[in-house]
Amino acid sequence: MPEGLAQWGQELFLRRERERRRGPAPEGRAGQGIVRRGFEPCLLALLRLSVGGDAGTGLTRGWFPGALARTGHLVRAAEPAYTIGDELRQGEELLTLVKAAAGAGDLCGAQALAESIPLRQLRDEALVALVSAWAAAGERDRAAALAETIRYPHNWARAWAVLAKAVADDGDTHATLGFAARADDEVDAFVFDGTGHVLVLLMEVAAATGDHARAAAFADRVEDFTRSQSHDRSPWSRTGPLVAVLAREVLGGDLARVDALLRPPPRPPVGAGGGVCGWALTGATDQDMPLDGDVDGSDARPLPPRSFLGARDLAGVLDAVAETAGLDVALALADRAEALLDTGDGPDHDILLRALTLLLARRGQVQRAMVLADGIEPELRAGRQAEIVGELARYGDTDAAEALAHGITDSRAQARALIEVVRELARHGDPGRAEALARVITDRWARDEALVAVVQEWARHGDPEQAEALAHSIAHRATRARALTALAEVAEPSRARRLAAQAVVLDGWDAVLPVLEPIVPRSVAVVVDQMTNREGV
Repeated sequence: MPEGLAQWGQELFLRRERERRRGPAPEGRAGQGIVRRGFEPCLLALLRLSVGGDAGTGLTRGWFPGALARTGHLVRAAEPAYTIGDELRQGEELLTLVKAAAGAGDLCGAQALAESIPLRQLRDEALVALVSAWAAAGERDRAAALAETIRYPHNWARAWAVLAKAVADDGDTHATLGFAARADDEVDAFVFDGTGHVLVLLMEVAAATGDHARAAAFADRVEDFTRSQSHDRSPWSRTGPLVAVLAREVLGGDLARVDALLRPPPRPPVGAGGGVCGWALTGATDQDMPLDGDVDGSDARPLPPRSFLGARDLAGVLDAVAETAGLDVALALADRAEALLDTGDGPDHDILLRALTLLLARRGQVQRAMVLADGIEPELRAGRQAEIVGELARYGDTDAAEALAHGITDSRAQARALIEVVRELARHGDPGRAEALARVITDRWARDEALVAVVQEWARHGDPEQAEALAHSIAHRATRARALTALAEVAEPSRARRLAAQAVVLDGWDAVLPVLEPIVPRSVAVVVDQMTNREGV
């Protein structure tokens, strides 16, 4: 593990390394005289000048194609994808563009593109996405007709289920029940890997129509399906739909299914068939489970059978309900997680431990969370403490979070924790206190990182001049450019274009372009044009 990764956390560590390599910002107020009035043609000219010559794979993959599709250049976005020789990769890129265009409201263009995908499975996936989009746009008949064109049986249930969900969100109970019944018929007719996910959708549809008994029946079917697939799938893929069911029930205050799934199966009688060392192996028991005692079996004792719900599964439930569950329910779930952790050190132990400590911090149970953090290996402990501080601050107790942050002995983890507190102070509308706390951070890059959030909050509070002055006080070139970009996000269009131009002068067009997409849609096409022109030189 690279030095400092555990303390900073992956996101801050990578950003810090990159932005420190970019070096310090130039002295003075570089770029502030450029595009002084925020004229769009001037900004576009500046973008052309800043674009380098090597596009790499950026024009066929990643953000660029989707941005072109979202800004009305779907044909341009698709052109590079059609040059990809591998049919699978080409289909995946076109599927991404279909979803981007549909999200931007270009449903006709998205459908034409979907119908051009050569691999039928990927074409089906694109059509399923469009079924939901057409229904959400009020074109229910067109959505249903599109669902009828899907080729493979394993996609039929999903298509009718997403249509039922879209219509349910629109409030038409009668039509919703019809589409849901069609999806249920397809589920009965053809079982496939995604059956559990379709059943979860149908559970949500039943709940949306007020039929809670039917929703509970679908929840039971999800559990039955998950159990039936337990030996055929990877642990997370087989239990993902079940985690969704459990999260829904827990949010309603019902932990009965969680308790039943955490309860280990009873030991089979001695001498039962299929046994190892006198014990039978049940469907919920790991057949590769090691045995206590001598390997020759003279003192063999089987380990206790494991519960069906594993540590990773329960961690998924904790993450899903952490923000919205009532305090009593959250703490009851935390008790069950801690009891499961006490049963052993399985491969997913650390995943559940992290989910548990962060849940406790979110709900104000700091001491309990810190005790759990004290039990992990020293190299990781300070980073986990910083995470706890961040969750406590997000929970709203910024005073306690700040005090806890100052108590972290590792300077890197302490800086990380203080950054989180500064962000939350700014988000809660106290930019003055946030700026004062940011000034306390001794690591210069970390101080700059904390000030980025303060810059945006000063602008939201109606003081754009203070915000801009603060942005220009940031020492690192790339971090200052990011602060100006963040400021452009909340500025009126003319000022946003001027701030974006300053960011381009400082650190190029890369970070700025996503911000310009809604206010200067032509900027994406301009950069692509310049890249392709350079490639042809």
